[in-house]
Amino acid sequence: MQARRASRELALILFSQLGKDLHKYNSTDFKDIVLNSVRTLIGNSQDELQVVTSELTEIKAFIEEYENNHKDNLERPIDAVNIPVKIPMTDDMMNKIDTLLSSAEKTISALDVAELSILSDRNEVKRYVEQIFKVYKDHNEEIDEIIKNNAIGWDINRLFKIDKDILRIAIAELVYIKDAPVKVVIDEALELAKKYSTDDSPSFINGILAKVVESYV
Repeated sequence: MQARRASRELALILFSQLGKDLHKYNSTDFKDIVLNSVRTLIGNSQDELQVVTSELTEIKAFIEEYENNHKDNLERPIDAVNIPVKIPMTDDMMNKIDTLLSSAEKTISALDVAELSILSDRNEVKRYVEQIFKVYKDHNEEIDEIIKNNAIGWDINRLFKIDKDILRIAIAELVYIKDAPVKVVIDEALELAKKYSTDDSPSFINGILAKVVESYV
């Protein structure tokens, strides 16, 4: 995970925990918020890893029982080693596989969180999180106005907070910081939307950021 990508994800974690009065926060406060948030994510990821282990154990037990009770093995001598048998793709098995795939995706996220927690202590990552936060703290009204003006047909107060926070981070970078390639900022905003928000969020965010780039960059 690149440093800037880690910074954006940590900034999103930070933004999700902030109250409305941004000026009451200092750098020490939001470092503590990020640290506590990462710890929470790690705890959740550990829970998901336990789910993965449980699902794998259950599927293995299912396969072993199916093999033991298959007619080809029941007809063999008691002390004979089982022979492999075909497993029918029943609805039950498909459901187990779907659950396992979902758990596997969460495991990958858990690995990301582990890396994120390590990167959170790197100076370059911390500095960029602080820079994003300071820009939004100083220009939050202007940034939210940019979102409002470009979210045609949408009430900004009714947007998902996660989507607003992703837009806030991207606009802070595009309009005020201006030291990262436009395409990278947009692509990584879309990746955050895919990872943390709804299926419709990436296209919504992409549309707004395209307008922001046209008007402000």
